Amino acid sequence: MEMNFDAMLERARNVRKRYAEFEKAKYGTSWTNQELALGFVGDVGDLVKLVMAVNGRREISDAREKLEHELADCLWSIIVLADAHTIDLERAFVRTMDELERRLSVND
Repeated sequence: MEMNFDAMLERARNVRKRYAEFEKAKYGTSWTNQELALGFVGDVGDLVKLVMAVNGRREISDAREKLEHELADCLWSIIVLADAHTIDLERAFVRTMDELERRLSVND
């Protein structure tokens, strides 16, 4: 299934809303933006371990499948964090890639 960025953003928002409802029911409050960022840091740690496993430096069963999941999980976290801080991630991505390409062109 293919999704454009707007559809990905909407789906990420919906999942975040459901998590917030779960957090409120279980803990009395939903995660703050800082807690979302800390959760992302934990996901990045898991991502690193899985990259190492896929590249033969750690032993983790089904590492490739788990890596796929963790990459998507990290992408969700980035989308949710950008949205929570009212950052147009799609625009920021395009602008950043333009900037990087300009820098690389200078070095050619």
